[in-house]
Amino acid sequence: MSDAAPERYRSFSEFYPFYIHQHSDRTCRRIHVVGSALVLAALAAAVVTLNPWWLLAMPLVGYGFAWVGHFFFEKNRPATFQYPLWSLMGDWRMFFETVSGQRKF
Repeated sequence: MSDAAPERYRSFSEFYPFYIHQHSDRTCRRIHVVGSALVLAALAAAVVTLNPWWLLAMPLVGYGFAWVGHFFFEKNRPATFQYPLWSLMGDWRMFFETVSGQRKF
């Protein structure tokens, strides 16, 4: 499978194998999972404290961790730049597959 994305994917189910391929490096996947867990922690902090600043932390933490994984470990360009919504959906699917034991951590 090529690292390059085709012109456009027609569905998320068509996109997801490409997304997973872009996360072949185990360290990159682990960093994504930690970042996603911290996003959920920031959401919980916002709800518990009623402090909206935690909501601003969510994309910073989520994308910050993901992009470190891509640029330093996977050494590829995050799919977010071309497919922002499907990449976000892929991130959460990969997160839940990992924490449920369906995908290796």
